[in-house]
Amino acid sequence: QVQLVESGGGLVQAGGSLRLSCAASGRTFSSYAMGWFRQAPGKEREFVAAISWSGASTYYADSVKGRFTISRDNAKNTVYLQMNSLKPEDTAVYYCAAGFTYYYSRDTGYNYWGQGTRVTVSS
Repeated sequence: QVQLVESGGGLVQAGGSLRLSCAASGRTFSSYAMGWFRQAPGKEREFVAAISWSGASTYYADSVKGRFTISRDNAKNTVYLQMNSLKPEDTAVYYCAAGFTYYYSRDTGYNYWGQGTRVTVSS
Protein backbone atom coordinates (compact mmCIF):
# COMPACT_ATOMS: atom_id res chain seq x y z
CA GLN A 1 0.00 0.00 0.00
CA VAL A 2 1.24 3.44 -0.94
CA GLN A 3 -0.20 6.77 0.11
CA LEU A 4 0.60 9.84 -1.93
CA VAL A 5 0.32 13.47 -0.87
CA GLU A 6 0.86 16.27 -3.36
CA SER A 7 1.88 19.81 -2.48
CA GLY A 8 3.20 22.94 -4.12
CA GLY A 9 0.22 24.05 -6.15
CA GLY A 10 -1.02 27.60 -6.18
CA LEU A 11 -1.70 30.70 -8.24
CA VAL A 12 1.00 31.94 -10.58
CA GLN A 13 1.17 34.37 -13.48
CA ALA A 14 1.79 33.17 -16.99
CA GLY A 15 5.49 32.67 -17.56
CA GLY A 16 6.08 31.81 -13.93
CA SER A 17 7.22 28.61 -12.28
CA LEU A 18 6.00 26.17 -9.67
CA ARG A 19 7.46 23.02 -8.21
CA LEU A 20 5.08 20.27 -7.23
CA SER A 21 6.06 17.58 -4.78
CA CYS A 22 4.52 14.21 -4.11
CA ALA A 23 5.48 12.50 -0.88
CA ALA A 24 4.90 8.78 -0.66
CA SER A 25 4.55 6.52 2.30
CA GLY A 26 5.70 2.93 2.30
CA ARG A 27 9.00 1.18 1.92
CA THR A 28 8.51 0.17 -1.70
CA PHE A 29 8.43 3.64 -3.25
CA SER A 30 11.62 3.01 -5.20
CA SER A 31 9.97 0.04 -6.92
CA TYR A 32 7.22 2.10 -8.52
CA ALA A 33 7.05 4.09 -11.67
CA MET A 34 5.66 7.53 -10.86
CA GLY A 35 3.47 9.70 -12.99
CA TRP A 36 1.91 13.14 -12.96
CA PHE A 37 -1.50 13.66 -14.51
CA ARG A 38 -3.78 16.68 -14.59
CA GLN A 39 -7.43 17.43 -15.00
CA ALA A 40 -8.71 20.80 -16.11
CA PRO A 41 -12.30 21.88 -15.46
CA GLY A 42 -14.65 20.14 -17.83
CA LYS A 43 -11.91 18.02 -19.35
CA GLU A 44 -10.68 14.48 -18.96
CA ARG A 45 -7.61 13.64 -16.96
CA GLU A 46 -4.49 13.70 -19.09
CA PHE A 47 -0.94 12.49 -18.82
CA VAL A 48 1.72 15.06 -18.01
CA ALA A 49 4.96 13.28 -17.16
CA ALA A 50 6.32 10.03 -15.78
CA ILE A 51 9.55 8.61 -14.46
CA SER A 52 10.77 5.05 -14.18
CA TRP A 53 11.43 3.42 -10.84
CA SER A 54 15.16 4.14 -11.06
CA GLY A 55 14.78 7.63 -12.46
CA ALA A 56 16.77 6.68 -15.53
CA SER A 57 13.87 7.25 -17.93
CA THR A 58 11.46 10.13 -18.16
CA TYR A 59 8.46 10.73 -20.37
CA TYR A 60 6.48 13.87 -21.17
CA ALA A 61 3.33 14.92 -22.91
CA ASP A 62 4.08 17.00 -25.98
CA SER A 63 2.25 19.95 -24.43
CA VAL A 64 4.76 20.21 -21.57
CA LYS A 65 7.95 18.97 -23.16
CA GLY A 66 10.76 21.45 -22.68
CA ARG A 67 8.90 23.29 -19.92
CA PHE A 68 8.30 20.65 -17.24
CA THR A 69 10.83 18.34 -15.60
CA ILE A 70 10.01 15.29 -13.53
CA SER A 71 12.49 13.91 -11.03
CA ARG A 72 12.51 11.66 -7.99
CA ASP A 73 14.48 11.20 -4.81
CA ASN A 74 14.05 7.64 -3.67
CA ALA A 75 15.85 8.35 -0.41
CA LYS A 76 13.13 10.88 0.42
CA ASN A 77 10.23 8.92 -1.12
CA THR A 78 9.37 11.98 -3.16
CA VAL A 79 8.73 12.77 -6.79
CA TYR A 80 8.83 16.31 -8.15
CA LEU A 81 7.43 18.20 -11.09
CA GLN A 82 9.25 21.40 -11.92
CA MET A 83 7.00 23.54 -14.08
CA ASN A 84 8.48 26.50 -15.92
CA SER A 85 7.08 28.92 -18.48
CA LEU A 86 3.59 28.19 -17.26
CA LYS A 87 0.64 28.97 -19.49
CA PRO A 88 -3.02 29.54 -18.67
CA GLU A 89 -3.79 26.21 -20.33
CA ASP A 90 -1.71 24.48 -17.65
CA THR A 91 -4.43 25.36 -15.14
CA ALA A 92 -5.67 22.11 -13.63
CA VAL A 93 -5.64 19.86 -10.62
CA TYR A 94 -2.41 17.89 -10.72
CA TYR A 95 -2.28 14.33 -9.44
CA CYS A 96 0.65 12.07 -8.81
CA ALA A 97 0.33 8.34 -9.23
CA ALA A 98 2.36 5.23 -8.50
CA GLY A 99 2.30 1.90 -10.25
CA PHE A 100 4.15 -1.06 -11.66
CA THR A 101 3.81 -0.13 -15.28
CA TYR A 102 5.71 0.35 -18.50
CA TYR A 103 2.75 2.13 -20.09
CA TYR A 104 3.65 5.36 -18.46
CA SER A 105 1.13 7.60 -20.15
CA ARG A 106 -1.88 5.42 -19.38
CA ASP A 107 -3.63 6.19 -16.13
CA THR A 108 -4.87 2.60 -15.97
CA GLY A 109 -1.32 1.48 -15.27
CA TYR A 110 -1.19 3.23 -11.93
CA ASN A 111 -2.51 1.69 -8.75
CA TYR A 112 -2.23 4.55 -6.29
CA TRP A 113 -3.28 8.17 -6.59
CA GLY A 114 -2.94 11.28 -4.51
CA GLN A 115 -5.72 13.75 -3.80
CA GLY A 116 -4.35 16.36 -6.14
CA THR A 117 -3.02 19.89 -5.89
CA ARG A 118 -4.53 22.79 -7.78
CA VAL A 119 -2.49 24.91 -10.14
CA THR A 120 -3.95 28.12 -11.51
CA VAL A 121 -2.08 30.15 -14.11
CA SER A 122 -3.38 33.65 -14.72
CA SER A 123 -2.90 35.48 -18.00
